Amino acid sequence: MKKTTFTFPTQIVFGNGAIQTIPQELSKFQIRKALIVTDKGLLQTGLVDTITRQLKIAGVLYAIYDGVQGNPVEQDVYNGVKVYKDNVCDFVIGIGGGSPLDIAKLICLKSTHDLPLEEYEDSKSGYEKISSNLPSFMAIPTAAGTGSEVGRSAVVTLESSGRKTVIFSPHLLAKVVIADPELTVRLPRELTAATGMDALTHNLEAYLAKNFHPICDGIALEGIKLVSNNLRRAVKEGTDLEARGNMLAAAMMGAIAFQKGLGVTHSLAHPLSTISGLHHGLANAIMLPHTMTFNSQVSVDRLADVALSLGVETTGLSPEESTQAAINQVSILCQDIGIPTNLRQVGVLAEKIPVLAEQAIQDNCHQLNPRACTLQDMIDIYSAAI
Repeated sequence: MKKTTFTFPTQIVFGNGAIQTIPQELSKFQIRKALIVTDKGLLQTGLVDTITRQLKIAGVLYAIYDGVQGNPVEQDVYNGVKVYKDNVCDFVIGIGGGSPLDIAKLICLKSTHDLPLEEYEDSKSGYEKISSNLPSFMAIPTAAGTGSEVGRSAVVTLESSGRKTVIFSPHLLAKVVIADPELTVRLPRELTAATGMDALTHNLEAYLAKNFHPICDGIALEGIKLVSNNLRRAVKEGTDLEARGNMLAAAMMGAIAFQKGLGVTHSLAHPLSTISGLHHGLANAIMLPHTMTFNSQVSVDRLADVALSLGVETTGLSPEESTQAAINQVSILCQDIGIPTNLRQVGVLAEKIPVLAEQAIQDNCHQLNPRACTLQDMIDIYSAAI
């Protein structure tokens, strides 16, 4: 895939071999010492070494913080801030999937902002308390899922509530993104599938969300199309750089599109991570066909559009038939890439539903869902997925 550079609004260096531009990109900043934020699993693969070699070429000193968990918690942020300050860093480089990239953003935030992290929650208009005096941040994704590299929000589980929360501000945007498909080829099949379905969920929920944003709508439909055409290939043949690159693009498109909003799928998925320990993308994937069914009562026309992006031939079908075809197509995609068909298969049993539903209704994502949600709705959708 040919390397190119574009801005929307973040500068993105995209394509095979893009990491070789890191020295050039870092030369645009006055850096005393950079903090690399990643996780232990990625560090052990040696992938981070390919990045640090570029930092050495650039003559940039660095420290490494690898304490990010798969479902990151508030303490991960504070531990990272300590490493940042102890090493007198002034620049942050996030390397990995959504979790390291989100924690990298929050380390930037907490290195200069003193309020408790919960004070910056998006649901409390915490973005009004976030100013521009954050250290510069470079994002280097190694998975195609959350699109956090181009997002202006971060998700973390707060200690006070035990819930995943969203912290949002345009000031959290990376200054530059290095999106190199070659960095994603080592991702195992199961994670390629789960993160890919996360990208699909972002695009699909953004398209259905209530807010008016026709630009995001167009991006979301194209993102859905890219996932439909490339995720199976990326899972089946991990070294397919064209498919990997297209999935990276789809993930970034999803993160750009969901500034419009998300929906009930995410509200249901977040407790499955905090309470049951599921990977976020896997939780989204299992819940998505059920939430599409829930939303079909009010989103027939939009789901018919989704069917087209998923490759369904809708000529001669009614909007209702196209909607059902879209739901079926998502279920088939999940089966094709090895996603479990229900929550029981991943260890989530019916007795967990009341506590899951209680946390789901408190999650802010469903506020922009096209169909209003009640606690009983959350219980019913979980029950359908069991």
